Amino acid sequence: MWPGPDHNAERSVEHTLSRLRVLDTGSAPEQVPQQLTLEDLYRTHRMRLVRLALLLVDEPATAEDVVQEAFTGLHRHWGNLRDGAAAVGYLRTAVVNGSRSVLRRRKTARDYTPPHAVNARSAESLAMLTAEHQAVVHALSQLPPRQREVLVLRYYGGLSESEIADAAGISKGTVKSTASRALDALQKIMAGPA
Repeated sequence: MWPGPDHNAERSVEHTLSRLRVLDTGSAPEQVPQQLTLEDLYRTHRMRLVRLALLLVDEPATAEDVVQEAFTGLHRHWGNLRDGAAAVGYLRTAVVNGSRSVLRRRKTARDYTPPHAVNARSAESLAMLTAEHQAVVHALSQLPPRQREVLVLRYYGGLSESEIADAAGISKGTVKSTASRALDALQKIMAGPA
């Protein structure tokens, strides 16, 4: 529960997070041995880094992933480290940066509006069609895109051959031949396997 108006929010946050830090580290200051292995770092600092990430991304599985990526990056750069303290600093920075990336991806995903699905039909519109009409709609969906486009523009859109040619960016002759092939293919699909 957030403190009331008579409490200073900054003081409350500082108090809570410093309490968590004491619980995570104990009362002793952080001691980093000079000859540290990656396994030692993992065993000693993993849970503290997971809690740090958890405070930033607010999701346990994602926090674990962020920390795992940080250790993977450290492994790739292990030969370039100056000492153990630099490794802990690298991990902490990698966790913060990884958490920022997660939050950016979340925002992008929330802001994303999927494009309109062209071939999506409502259940109501299909239910209103007879069985024969439903078969035609199903057969149309099996045609190649250009053939389907020409037939839809011709019969649903009511366009002339020259209007279809302009709309589809093809010649009038291509409209005629494509429509003919599409009607033949449609008839074969609707006839079923021979």
